[in-house]
Amino acid sequence: MLKGIHPVLSPDLLLAIARMGHGDEIVIADANFPSSTMGPEMIRADGVSATEMAEAILTHFPLDTFVPESAWRMEVVGDAGAVPDVCAEFQEIVNRRAGDFKIASLERFAFYERSRKAAYIVATTEFRLYGNLILKKGVVLPHEVFRG
Repeated sequence: MLKGIHPVLSPDLLLAIARMGHGDEIVIADANFPSSTMGPEMIRADGVSATEMAEAILTHFPLDTFVPESAWRMEVVGDAGAVPDVCAEFQEIVNRRAGDFKIASLERFAFYERSRKAAYIVATTEFRLYGNLILKKGVVLPHEVFRG
């Protein structure tokens, strides 16, 4: 356990997000997502919801400000305009932790394709449908780095 580190971030996940660079993407996946067959390294987060994981990651992870979109959710099959409660919670967490970033929606198979190119996939035990989120890492600014 470390001071100042969100407690749901395992050592493996903390190392993963520290290794990621500007423009790298991470997938927070629900319990139904095909996490182990997408290709990127999978990090398990059993007993953690996708919203808890989004909160934890965004506590230490800036979103990319150099691109039009830095966060994506999976669009509801057959109802592209629907926003499930879990996705509304994602948006609230992004607003509070990262700032004014609108989470864009991606059609299911487009979401899968983007996930295949991610640096990591975090497999949560989120049981709410459409509890999937992709985040693009931004730049950590010099004043945000601890210098003792």
